[in-house]
Amino acid sequence: MPTTQITALTITDLLSGDLQLASPPNIYFALKAIIDNPHKSQMDAAFVIEKDAALTAKLLKIVNSAFYGFPAQITSVEKAINLIGTRELQNLVLSTIVIERFSDLPGQTFSMHDFWARNLRCALLSRQLDQELGNRYKEVNFICGLLHNIGQLLFYRRIPVLARDVDLLLLSKQPANYLDQVLIEQQVIGFDQFQAGAELCRLWKLPEVIIETIRLHAITDDTSSYAELATIIRVANLFSSIDNPYDDEIANSLNMPISQLSICIDKVHEEFEAIFKLFYTG
Repeated sequence: MPTTQITALTITDLLSGDLQLASPPNIYFALKAIIDNPHKSQMDAAFVIEKDAALTAKLLKIVNSAFYGFPAQITSVEKAINLIGTRELQNLVLSTIVIERFSDLPGQTFSMHDFWARNLRCALLSRQLDQELGNRYKEVNFICGLLHNIGQLLFYRRIPVLARDVDLLLLSKQPANYLDQVLIEQQVIGFDQFQAGAELCRLWKLPEVIIETIRLHAITDDTSSYAELATIIRVANLFSSIDNPYDDEIANSLNMPISQLSICIDKVHEEFEAIFKLFYTG
């Protein structure tokens, strides 16, 4: 039987003792340093990426896919930067690195293929919903949607026995939503995946918008600068899997007609089928 006792574990404990986990994605920050330096050029940014042949090949496949829909073939990273911008490419780099880093975990009770499929759908739908609402978060909506569940993988990497206990208890409560999972995680572990995921991103020194939208996923804080984006991701998450129980309050939280939501979901389905295999190769 799974335990229901709160452990003495802290998030600091969770993030300690794993050098690979504690290390931020170095190429992402090398690229960020160039982007933030007014004396550096797009050629400099391309040079950093092109040092990694496998990453370069994957990024060019994504840029040439239906994800962007460019009419002509893009054959270099520098040309890709010219077309999509350095910030967008930086987020693609982060996406591919994180998916690769968390593509093979021991003992999880769910399919990693399904996990990343669900979160890629969430990322795509976050982007689509933001476009419908004025594109206020166009530089970050995709990456925030993709990483909002990173804490669940952190649990399986560091505390797989407790993570399985959470999943077994959650199965006994079906149908269950993400708030049920949060309560069980707090009961079994002492904190939830969104708190842990936010702190992992803080450790990696990722942008505050990523940290905050993860932290806000299970709580409502209208005073936050990122409350609207957190709501977009919450709605996108709701519709990212047919297994998610319908929640009327979340579905209506953007004040978007269901017909408009349905159009967004249909568009994302078409995009997803075309690009998932480019992001996830596990």
